[in-house]
Amino acid sequence: MSNNLYTQRRFLLMTLDPVHIGTGGYRLGRVDLSIVREPGTNLPKIPGTSLAGAARSYAAMRYEKPQCAGQGGINQPHCGQPTCPICYTFGSVRGTAGGSAGTISIGDARLLLFPVHSLAGPVWVTSPSTLADFGIEDHQVSENKAGWNSALTRQNRLNLGWLMLEKDSDWSAPDDPRVPKEIKSRIVLVSDKLFSQIVNSNLEVRTSVSIDPRTGAAAEGALFTYEALPRATWLWLDVVEDDYRNGFPASDPKAQQFQHKRPLDVVRAGLELAEYLGIGGMGTRGFGRIKVMADWEV
Repeated sequence: MSNNLYTQRRFLLMTLDPVHIGTGGYRLGRVDLSIVREPGTNLPKIPGTSLAGAARSYAAMRYEKPQCAGQGGINQPHCGQPTCPICYTFGSVRGTAGGSAGTISIGDARLLLFPVHSLAGPVWVTSPSTLADFGIEDHQVSENKAGWNSALTRQNRLNLGWLMLEKDSDWSAPDDPRVPKEIKSRIVLVSDKLFSQIVNSNLEVRTSVSIDPRTGAAAEGALFTYEALPRATWLWLDVVEDDYRNGFPASDPKAQQFQHKRPLDVVRAGLELAEYLGIGGMGTRGFGRIKVMADWEV
């Protein structure tokens, strides 16, 4: 939604690699290193703080101003200048001109479509409340059944990982041009009750071991497991631009080079680099890359 006060832009993301955003410590349970989840639904998410940090860092790289992302060392703080697109967009806590608030707010990235293997091949699972939160309403399914397009399989039963479900109806995914037709025809609708169970039962879980730097071999007693959102997971998030100062420094040479005219342009430029540099942990182990598939005003 765009008006005189703010602009809200929605981003549709897809994970290109497994993504691990850890909770910050070990936990007893199925895995040692678990990922961040919504408290109410127990569904995994990517916190807005992780996305904001990555977007700022990568945007600062593009503008060749690492100090404005907190990477300049103790002697190179944020410049804090109103003529700096990075500090203007994300804010600064210190600098030659003092601290200032940013002009954007980045929300959590929430699940939309979750990939699961089945006898009919890969499918993407979603639920009525998940679609409603995204803005697609009036889709329902029985509590212990599932809905899918008959083009996926003509069988009346479909397994989602370990779980076998009966068909509730011949359900077709909404016609949204932002989702590839190859995926749209393979979307399965399940109840909100089952969605969390299916997601948490099909997260990617890996086992690793710490390496002893003295020997170059596995350290004794250092085996650990960790979970991640699997590749090809679709998520969405909202970014709100509150440019109360109405003074974005579009005259900056780099801003002119990239044709950035507002804070949202800087955010998108940072998020686009996550396709190559990734977010979250385990980046050196092939984790973290996400791609911006589409964005639009809501």
